[in-house]
Amino acid sequence: MRKSIATVSLSGSLSEKLTAAAAAGFEGVEIFENDLIASPLTPEEVRARAADLGLAVDLYQPFRDFEAVPDALLERNLRRAESKFEVMARLGADTMLVCSSVSPDAIDDDGLAAEQLNLLAGRAERHGVRIAYEALAWGRHISTYDHAWRVVEAADHPALGTCLDSFHILSRASDPRGIEDIPGEKIFFLQLADAPLMAMDVLQWSRHYRCFPGQGGLDVAGLLAHAVRAGYRGPLSLEVFNDVFRQADAGRTALDAMRSLLALEESAGLAALPEPVVPSGFAFAELTAADSEPLISLLGSLGFARTGRHRGKPVELWEQGEARVLINTAGSDRRSGPSLAAVGLESADPAASVRRAETLLAPVVPRRRGEGEAPLDAVAGPDGTELFFCRTGSPGHPSWTDDFAPAGAAGTPGAPDDGGGTGLGTIDHVALPQPWHHFDEAALFYRSVLGLKPDESQDLADPYGLFRSLAVAGSGGTPLRIALNVAPSPEGEATRSQHIALATDDIVDTARRLRDRGTPVLPIPANYYDDLGARYELPAEQLARLREFGILYDRDGDGEFFHFYTVTVGRVFFEVVQRTGGYDGYGARNATVRLAAQHAAQLGAV
Repeated sequence: MRKSIATVSLSGSLSEKLTAAAAAGFEGVEIFENDLIASPLTPEEVRARAADLGLAVDLYQPFRDFEAVPDALLERNLRRAESKFEVMARLGADTMLVCSSVSPDAIDDDGLAAEQLNLLAGRAERHGVRIAYEALAWGRHISTYDHAWRVVEAADHPALGTCLDSFHILSRASDPRGIEDIPGEKIFFLQLADAPLMAMDVLQWSRHYRCFPGQGGLDVAGLLAHAVRAGYRGPLSLEVFNDVFRQADAGRTALDAMRSLLALEESAGLAALPEPVVPSGFAFAELTAADSEPLISLLGSLGFARTGRHRGKPVELWEQGEARVLINTAGSDRRSGPSLAAVGLESADPAASVRRAETLLAPVVPRRRGEGEAPLDAVAGPDGTELFFCRTGSPGHPSWTDDFAPAGAAGTPGAPDDGGGTGLGTIDHVALPQPWHHFDEAALFYRSVLGLKPDESQDLADPYGLFRSLAVAGSGGTPLRIALNVAPSPEGEATRSQHIALATDDIVDTARRLRDRGTPVLPIPANYYDDLGARYELPAEQLARLREFGILYDRDGDGEFFHFYTVTVGRVFFEVVQRTGGYDGYGARNATVRLAAQHAAQLGAV
């Protein structure tokens, strides 16, 4: 189906918005009236610019507060409409959106509303224009799509139909199944938007928190399916009011918007994309560091052994159990210190993973491949983290580990003979801080491109504010987990750290070994354990062990979670975790304590 986007969904001038929409692959636009009014371009110039970019002007909007008004006001409204019809002719637009009235002058009389809309449609028809009537969720007398349709049906004019808006319908918890009772030819336009589930005034919710389909909690795919079954064959158009999108780069936002529509069509059963290949785990985590000594010291104290050196790049492989960490000393910023730059994802079919990613507009990372090196393709996540699709040690398939020559001779730091491992077996999860204005993009990216399932986002307390966290994970026993975190402001994100969580089967034994090695572990305040003893009926001996080793604790109806942290090196720290039973969370209630402890450590406090 044709794909369109409202100019209000993007930042910048009208010309910039048109350019961004076209570059992202959209075929049409809704021209938002304020964008045209503020533009130095004449309607004819806007029309020509859109045509040059391959864009049709699918809708002109909005026309407000028209119907069910006293006669004197009706005449003024009709004069206003005639002026807009002339503008539309200059723009080359043939459909105008009319919103249900919110005016205090509006009369609660469906018959009068139908009569006046019939009159408006007659005027519009003489100009070659159609009227798409939409129920605003906060409309004074008409606020639901089925009520709007009854008025349109009563008006009975060929140039009058309805516009369905997913936000206005789903935000009121209206049943979208009734859409199938509307003749498809009378659905003149379909506007799509998602939103997080929030308890707030619906007008404020609409004006500030809409997002693209797949980024919120509304069943936009289900609504789209109902519209298609009703016979709708017009454009799929995104109309999103969002404070963050208004400040973000228009080109990037437009690409995210197109990704959302592609994924929406797949979810609604309207298009077949390459199947997602859900990663089965982590192949590696790659850290970059101009000065690798602090990382080498920390990895060695964690029990990792240096097992390989890349044959053509300044990259070392460190391993313990199935957990692998790469240290890359090329192109790092010495001022920012070590950082997590890439993650290797185990894929049953790396080529299919890349096809899926490219179809959903994920940027492929250029990579120099030396002679004899294993094929290893990567795409960039929204925060710039490179995501490599790997098959490690699979028969008949080149393994990326073959690119590393053996290293770690006896007696060198981190070599196997310096005391062995510490019980760490796999990478449990990684936490990736997202730029504050790309958080919704990241949620959609990991869900659609990698096929991961999102949990509910959480607001977590920080000593200097709040930050949001959203976990995405594989389903059906797939152990891959990624936590996406974001500070609420551009100032806060600079302090947000990345971390790698490593799994153990016996966290007390691991903690004891790390203490014996002198591993720098984040100290936890005694007050935490006083509260823990009051909150949970833990045996005194167990509580004492947790306190002794700085281990934090959480549990739910499925199991328990134990975890502790190393100090931060550059932007990176490590977490050691143990899960029991079916616990599948991340100890979110302990985040406040961890963040406060990290701030105290940075300030040199006790």
